[in-house]
Amino acid sequence: MAQKKNQANLAVGIIALIAIIFVIAIIGYIVSKPKALVIQGEVEASEYRVSGKVPGRIEELYVREGQAVHKGDTVVNIDSPEVRAKLAQARGAVAAAKAQQSKAANGARQEQITGAYELWQQALVQEDVMKKSFERVQKLYDQKVVSAQKYDETKARYDASVAQAKAAKSQYDMAVAGARSEDKAAAEALVQRANGALQEVEGYLGELYLTSPADGIIAEIFPKTGELVGTGSPIMTVVDLSDVWFTFNVREDYLHGLTQGAEITVAIPALDGKEIKATVSYLAVLDSYATWKATKETSMYDAKTFEVRAVPTETVQGLRPGMSAILKGIE
Repeated sequence: MAQKKNQANLAVGIIALIAIIFVIAIIGYIVSKPKALVIQGEVEASEYRVSGKVPGRIEELYVREGQAVHKGDTVVNIDSPEVRAKLAQARGAVAAAKAQQSKAANGARQEQITGAYELWQQALVQEDVMKKSFERVQKLYDQKVVSAQKYDETKARYDASVAQAKAAKSQYDMAVAGARSEDKAAAEALVQRANGALQEVEGYLGELYLTSPADGIIAEIFPKTGELVGTGSPIMTVVDLSDVWFTFNVREDYLHGLTQGAEITVAIPALDGKEIKATVSYLAVLDSYATWKATKETSMYDAKTFEVRAVPTETVQGLRPGMSAILKGIE
């Protein structure tokens, strides 16, 4: 009986030992099994900065942060007294240039034409008088009655009267004909230049009311109402929620399957872990100074990190930039 009892105890001990070894083996397998790699990224979206060409003071903000806007919606009004002053100057320059053009096109006034005509007629009368005097002196000179000195003086006065009549006639013709074609062309060019300056100022005037460049939401507004902004200074940011993507930084030894056009699964913790299908659209190495890994840490070679971008295959409600994104299926 004692021998049977010892054999039974030995059998129980052996069975217990085998069970303990089996349990330890299972625990060892579970412990030694590699854990699934967790690669975390984030959601990004296209951002547009609203800024103007004209410096000025924020007169009024028509939107608030978080508000949805459509492309072309007016979002801010900038007050710029300098632009209004330049607009008045440009309009004055246009009016002056048009007046010069009108003057060149219309020519001399009727009073100027009449005055030139009277001067011409007066010169003709003077020429006729001097012609008669010269003819009388010519006869007397031929008869040796007057001296050569007298003859020369009379002839000079006659020639002067002829030249004066021609000059008066030219002045009259000029008054009738008006401005030269070159003067008219110059006046027209002045009008074009003034109109160009006016259009430029009016273009700046349109920059006082800034609009949204895309559909989206107002993510951030930088200045307050009444603050000064410079040329090109960002006033607010518009985020286009229709153009979102996921961005991950993945070490090159974990890039298995992450090729251009590959489909991946992304989990969004902020959306209760919702899994989203996405397509890899971009793959590029990051700067080595920020992503280099030492040789000993990566088993005999230096590993670099790549930026991987993926675009959701369908629109996801509630997806916002900055949310965490977990890349699934990477081991």
